[in-house]
Amino acid sequence: MVAVQNPLTSLAADVEATKRAIAEQTGKVVLVGHSWGGMAITQAGASDKVSALVYVAAFAPSEGQAANDLGKEFEPPAGMKRLRSDDTGYLSLPREVMANDFAPDVPKAETNLMAVGQVPINSKGFDEKVSVAAWKTKPSYFIVAANDRMMATDLQLSMAKKIGAKTTILKTSHAPMLSQPQQVADVILEAAKR
Repeated sequence: MVAVQNPLTSLAADVEATKRAIAEQTGKVVLVGHSWGGMAITQAGASDKVSALVYVAAFAPSEGQAANDLGKEFEPPAGMKRLRSDDTGYLSLPREVMANDFAPDVPKAETNLMAVGQVPINSKGFDEKVSVAAWKTKPSYFIVAANDRMMATDLQLSMAKKIGAKTTILKTSHAPMLSQPQQVADVILEAAKR
């Protein structure tokens, strides 16, 4: 297993970081993207090495779509309304938003660590459009977070349907990989065995 360290400076930079990680692997790869990470796996997943995509409460755009194009028909969840921007346009979550909105079903000590260790994301990236939608040619799985306060659950359900993903709904916050890690691992393993 390899965790891609996305720089979060742009979609293009995150896609390149993902492509570098894919290139270093000797066999087939299952790409897993959480939240913003769905943007990166949608584009980078076109690689012949990629056998499946797993979206975890993630964006799943079509070609020519940016993250800001998705979900306009849904009310922004409470946590999204509380993002903090610095003077250069980088966004982060205040500690209380991390604990109360991003991952309220995760122990407070863990959300405190997440808050201090987070890497701010450049807001300009949300306007960058993907040029490839790998889910059109790759088997896709989608874990929907039913109690999400960062990304509308209805948006997740509509994206999962659009991409024809095998869908698993978990009664979790925006961080199902932390609050229900076994259930998330089971979906990833199913994708890997495919």
